[in-house]
Amino acid sequence: MSSLASDVREMLEEQVQFRGLLYQMTKRDLLLRYKQTVMGFAWAIFMPLVNTAVFSVIFMRVAPIQTPVPYPVFAYCGLLTWNFFASSLKFSVNSLTSNSSLVTKVYFPREIFPFSAVIVSLVDFAVAALVLVGLMAYYGVGVTSSLLLLPAVLVVHIAFTMSVSLLLAMGNLFYRDVKYLFEIVAVVWMFLSSVLYPVELLGGRTGRLMLLNPMTPIIDGYRRTILYGQSPFTPAFAFATVVSFLLLAIAWIVFHRAEFEFAESI
Repeated sequence: MSSLASDVREMLEEQVQFRGLLYQMTKRDLLLRYKQTVMGFAWAIFMPLVNTAVFSVIFMRVAPIQTPVPYPVFAYCGLLTWNFFASSLKFSVNSLTSNSSLVTKVYFPREIFPFSAVIVSLVDFAVAALVLVGLMAYYGVGVTSSLLLLPAVLVVHIAFTMSVSLLLAMGNLFYRDVKYLFEIVAVVWMFLSSVLYPVELLGGRTGRLMLLNPMTPIIDGYRRTILYGQSPFTPAFAFATVVSFLLLAIAWIVFHRAEFEFAESI
């Protein structure tokens, strides 16, 4: 127990000590990601907007489904949330291997790499959220006081994203097949979350199983606070909160204890 407490204290102290490095890494990654692109930050908006248009045609014309708000708003909110998660993982999985020279030469907390990837994707998330505001205005979807609870959903979302990012970055360093497996899992995972349809549409055992996937109540939490004017604090969201923070604690400790072996695996 004393060893665990020592690890936690060391991890937190290092994040405070190297906070400037985290800022510089994040700034560098933002510049590198968009330096040679014509559209720049518009890419953060383009993909969820195109996907929203495609799935709106499918689920409004070909196979109509009922949603509490106009489907384009419903779908874009889900895709916006999912893209932050998926983009964070996409860049985190290679964050250690693509910075091998730094990993092998200088000591600093290596979790800065996946954390930086998450923060960069969070910036994209904020930019793309402006389109959601526009869609809500266009379709007449108003906001209520429940919007004040949005930070709680965001914190849980970030915690879960960081926990998976740590595990993927570490896993890919030791087993290079992880990045290829992730690409397959990410596609399946999206359709097992309530990104494009309400979980109530499935109902029964399938719906209950989907709620065990933390991303489902997290996405639902965004929709409840932003679109429906409801509280996100459902039993499913409480479960996702516990899982997210427990997984973050476990992933961070495992990552911290393993980082002294990273240089040997580069």
